[in-house]
Amino acid sequence: MIVIAEKSRADYFKERRKERKSFSVLLERKKAEKFEKKLEELQKTKAEWLNEKIDEELGK
Repeated sequence: MIVIAEKSRADYFKERRKERKSFSVLLERKKAEKFEKKLEELQKTKAEWLNEKIDEELGK
């Protein structure tokens, strides 16, 4: 584990927030669990799957 000084840690997260944005939704538990199982079968993370779908929608 790498220990980061508090100032550099704060700077790191400040820069990270400039490049990234959080996306969160509340789903029915059964639906979410079924989705997580499907992602496990596909060996994809939620972020990977969502990025692919967004790229498809945006026509990349």
